[in-house]
Amino acid sequence: MTLAEALELSPVESHLHPEGSFDLADHPVPTGLEEIWRFTPLKRLRDLHQDAPLGGDDHTIEVVAAPGVTAVSVPAAESARGASGYVPVDRVSARAWAAATTVLEVTIPAEAVIDEPTTIRVHGGGIDNAGAGHLLVRAGQFSKAVVVVDYDGSATWAENIEVVVEDGAQLTFVTIQDWNDDSVHVVTQHATVGRDAELRHVAISLGGDVVRASTSADYRGTGGSVEMLGVYFADAGQHIEHRLFADHTAPRTKSNVEYKGALQGQDAHTVWIGNVLIRKEAEGILTYESNDNLVLTDGAKADSVPNLEIETGDIEGAGHASTTGRFDDQHLFYLQSRGIPEEEARRLVVHGFFNDIIRRIGVPALQERLVASIEDELAEHVGRIDA
Repeated sequence: MTLAEALELSPVESHLHPEGSFDLADHPVPTGLEEIWRFTPLKRLRDLHQDAPLGGDDHTIEVVAAPGVTAVSVPAAESARGASGYVPVDRVSARAWAAATTVLEVTIPAEAVIDEPTTIRVHGGGIDNAGAGHLLVRAGQFSKAVVVVDYDGSATWAENIEVVVEDGAQLTFVTIQDWNDDSVHVVTQHATVGRDAELRHVAISLGGDVVRASTSADYRGTGGSVEMLGVYFADAGQHIEHRLFADHTAPRTKSNVEYKGALQGQDAHTVWIGNVLIRKEAEGILTYESNDNLVLTDGAKADSVPNLEIETGDIEGAGHASTTGRFDDQHLFYLQSRGIPEEEARRLVVHGFFNDIIRRIGVPALQERLVASIEDELAEHVGRIDA
């Protein structure tokens, strides 16, 4: 399916993913009553959703490109942005699109098999001057590669990310939100997946004051597959929000969305909104989405809303699930009955909760880092949880 053909598809009718526009006037300042904003603490966004200047440059971007991969910063007017077919669907995204002066373009050549990850490190140097960024990752036909975007430091950051996976390509794309506790990050990511192509999208969210990540994917040919995996851990006062949208725009495509999160501390808040739209032309598709939350202390809150919107009955399968709860007392009892101290038993349960997703990331160094990060998070609270 060509880009022109994709743009001629029936309009998106999802109430969770409104029609896009590049015109800022088409995106009124949100009030919090809108469906797509009702969980977001707007007062903590530092006016990213209103009119805060986005010209700040208190950040650095370092790229370590694997051999064979090119990474070039291109003036926005001369760039290939828009190659994914994405059009901003909310005010922050539209503002970031207009404000970004350059686009970082990462390109994996056709048929290249890249063994080493390409890493993009975004380091924030302060929260006072909000900035805007734009990243475009393109995986050529029948290529295979891993791209990692790693955020740290302090920032007020609005961003758009586009991912294009061409026919037959296999791409693992990872984002790591490891910001300092004072950061605000609102990012919109959109991927388009070609015929028989595979995208594994991994979101790891640990740091930041407010992190809101909206991720969508569609298809440009039959046989495309998207796997969205997520791990998040919210501490006291943190707001971590993930909004996922799998838009089945072609027949015989697949999507699997699986996110797991843990919360601890007063006013820790996580939000997960999953949505799958199966268009009438998307016959024979297979999709599933799930979200599990583990609440470790009183005062923490998890909102989880899975959705399916189906316009054709001719599908292979579709389903969704969501769970939120505390420790499984039976698991704890089993471990303690075998001589494991209570605190260590609780740690083992949490690590086991996340392990299924961590082992599927497919990047050993990141898996080890994530296990260590979860252990650091647990060190503060897990020993004081009421039974």
